[in-house]
Amino acid sequence: MIDRHGRPLDDLRISVTDRCNFRCTYCMPLERYDWIERSEILSFEEIRRVAAVFAQLGVRKVRVTGGEPLLRVDLESLVRMLAEIEGIEDTCLTTNGSLLAPKAEVLKRAGLRRVTVSLDSLRPETFSRMAQRGSLENVLDGIDAALSASLLPLKLNVVVERGVNDTEILDLLEFGRQRGIVVRFIEYMDVGTVNQWSSSKLVSKAEILRRIRQAHPFEPDGHPRGSAPAQRFRLSDGSGVFGVIASVTEPFCGACTRARLTADGRLVTCLFSAQGHDLKRLLRSGGTDEQLRRRIAAIWRSRSDRYSEQRLEAISSGSGYSPLAVQKIEMISLGG
Repeated sequence: MIDRHGRPLDDLRISVTDRCNFRCTYCMPLERYDWIERSEILSFEEIRRVAAVFAQLGVRKVRVTGGEPLLRVDLESLVRMLAEIEGIEDTCLTTNGSLLAPKAEVLKRAGLRRVTVSLDSLRPETFSRMAQRGSLENVLDGIDAALSASLLPLKLNVVVERGVNDTEILDLLEFGRQRGIVVRFIEYMDVGTVNQWSSSKLVSKAEILRRIRQAHPFEPDGHPRGSAPAQRFRLSDGSGVFGVIASVTEPFCGACTRARLTADGRLVTCLFSAQGHDLKRLLRSGGTDEQLRRRIAAIWRSRSDRYSEQRLEAISSGSGYSPLAVQKIEMISLGG
């Protein structure tokens, strides 16, 4: 099954909550949000049912996200349900890591294969400035626990913001190199509508690579990128691998095979979407799996999203680009 641009459906990202114990400035900087009512959040059984239908349609990888997914009580039960679905080959988790230490082994036993941790700074003062809540020490403990539990390959997501944490690129790379972690540097994006995105805050992929090359020779890692968002590079001395996600300066819309399911049951076909498609109503009104399958298939086949490419076209043309021109769904509702 392919969309209007010939992109297959392969990857499902499931948000299990819109709550988070951090307030990262690029994701949910506001103190007050209209939280989803608990009765509107999908149960584990409903999520499992939707994921099984997606597997019938070709999805092979499921990633559990949030908000902060580890705020969802007994998350390991959902992981077990997802890992048991026929056709699902890879079950992953994206987390801020603050609650991971006591859960890593439990999640591994439940069937979680690997984990991605968001960490933007190794300096306590910068960490506090960006996350606004939480403890850097707890995140580092979570990373150590994930490594001990063999939730591998472990990836570290770093949103690089000029004037905030861009001087830590080499430090974060070294942190990953010493531990066998794949650090992925992410260009600062205009997700949602409240993160005050400006191109002046952007540190481009070209600049990130230039800074790294001053200290470490590297080359492309030689593996096909496929639909992966990050272009990966191998340090020339063989001591590590890192990646760069360049959604702004080198968009990869043409290879995007990801669908997103929000905590309240909306199917979203792009990280920068303005709205989602309600699946919960069908789930809770007695709809059959076949009706659900047809609904999802119709949505995917009509998909034509290419927001990042259009953004680059607007920026490059000099015609003016406003990140507020489209009222996009906030990042906290979608996960990464």
